[in-house]
Amino acid sequence: MASRLIDSVFLNSPQFESEPIGNELGLRLVLKVETINPIRNFKGRGSDFLVSRLPAGSPKLVCASAGNFGQGMAYATRKRGIPLVVFAAETANRLKLDRMRELGAEVRLAGCDFDAAKQHARAFAEETGAQFIEDGREPAVSEGAGTIAVELCRWPQTFDVALIPLGNGALLAGIGHWMKAHSPSTRIIGVCATGAPAMARSLASGMPESTESIATIADGIGVRVPVPEALADLAGVVDEVLLVEDDAMIRAMQLLFRHHGLVVEPAGAAGVAAALTFRQRFQGALIATTLCGGNLTAEQIRQWLTS
Repeated sequence: MASRLIDSVFLNSPQFESEPIGNELGLRLVLKVETINPIRNFKGRGSDFLVSRLPAGSPKLVCASAGNFGQGMAYATRKRGIPLVVFAAETANRLKLDRMRELGAEVRLAGCDFDAAKQHARAFAEETGAQFIEDGREPAVSEGAGTIAVELCRWPQTFDVALIPLGNGALLAGIGHWMKAHSPSTRIIGVCATGAPAMARSLASGMPESTESIATIADGIGVRVPVPEALADLAGVVDEVLLVEDDAMIRAMQLLFRHHGLVVEPAGAAGVAAALTFRQRFQGALIATTLCGGNLTAEQIRQWLTS
């Protein structure tokens, strides 16, 4: 049903085999490019599907975002005339903040990181009666993200591995559930930043494990406090979670830019970073990964891609 309701601008994104990167790493790498749309990330799929299913006359919505989910929500709510407030960290990516405002959202900065901003968003909803939308908790968001897997499964060969960036879990859950049903031999591997290991630790232990802080450039997967519902949704779907360093994500971003002219943010390149870091383990494998975001500021482009 999601594929019928999601705005077509987010669907059927390019997917192709990267021969130069695959040859360099000794494997076959299929890239699913989720950056060529109005918000330059995959979040439009899940947010548009969720908002499309809200009843008429829904109250003001509020969410927290590092920037990409907020853009997706802003795009979907503006189209339907629903007011939206987005809480973001005081340290959030300025390009993402500007884009959320341009799409019509009211953006409020609060807290030192994403999870602190989420606390403020939840409090705002309780105080005002707004409807709080939590990425990772809403099944419709995961279902919308799962349309990526529907498209990946059109590839003529079965993937050995899917390397999927893991933040709050909606992307990995959506892809993982579809893949387990339609490509059961494909190993589903989540990828977290070494400096933000809360989701990896939580999935390993089977219970939510928060961290005091995070230390990564990958704001899109910089989760400090796991969503319990997301962990439950991922149980039995994820075969493994790998951790990658920031330096590996930068190297992956540079490979994508050099070989394909793609501007990808650190979280979006996490899957390629895992293929790079664990190349010996994946020798000869057919791997799929999602390039799930490409919102870099001009300064970040200079620092990471052209230096």
